[in-house]
Amino acid sequence: MAQNDPTLSRANLEMITIASEYCTLIENCSSHTPSVFLQSIRGFAPLLYLRGSLIKAAEPEFPEANERFVTEEQWDGIFTRLRELLGDQDEFLYMGFSEFGEQTTLTGSLSEHLADVYQDMKDLILLFKRPSLASRENAIYECAHLFQERWGARLAVILPVIHQLTVSNQNENRNNPEDFPGLY
Repeated sequence: MAQNDPTLSRANLEMITIASEYCTLIENCSSHTPSVFLQSIRGFAPLLYLRGSLIKAAEPEFPEANERFVTEEQWDGIFTRLRELLGDQDEFLYMGFSEFGEQTTLTGSLSEHLADVYQDMKDLILLFKRPSLASRENAIYECAHLFQERWGARLAVILPVIHQLTVSNQNENRNNPEDFPGLY
């Protein structure tokens, strides 16, 4: 690691590693049962949130090097596969703010939240892997910015929902240990 390259700090490299593993899980979601998938997400959500909160990013010297890679069609494909996997467990209620700034009960979608996080993580990984310092600076800066603006809040909203679903699934499936390999 180059000592004069702050983009290659331990915190940034750990963020990239966790983001890459999260993206792999999301891309392969159809190969898991809903119970196993939710159990995995229950582990990733707090890790991603923690890593996102630790990123320290300076304003990039060349902001024109910033790029987005995940297309609307790719996002929609991820969203659709997640929605099919989660079925009736996808929608949830949570307290949020209306367009007028009033606190209200909103309906959320785990698939939508997870796909939004996926999009930001995949864009981070692909931009960070570009062979230039400017790309890495923009990747880290954008990740930190989007953590504050979007994906950090998405994770904070879904974690209690995922926790409840995994606990409920474990209680319902106590007699079926195949649903939770490694837990019994």
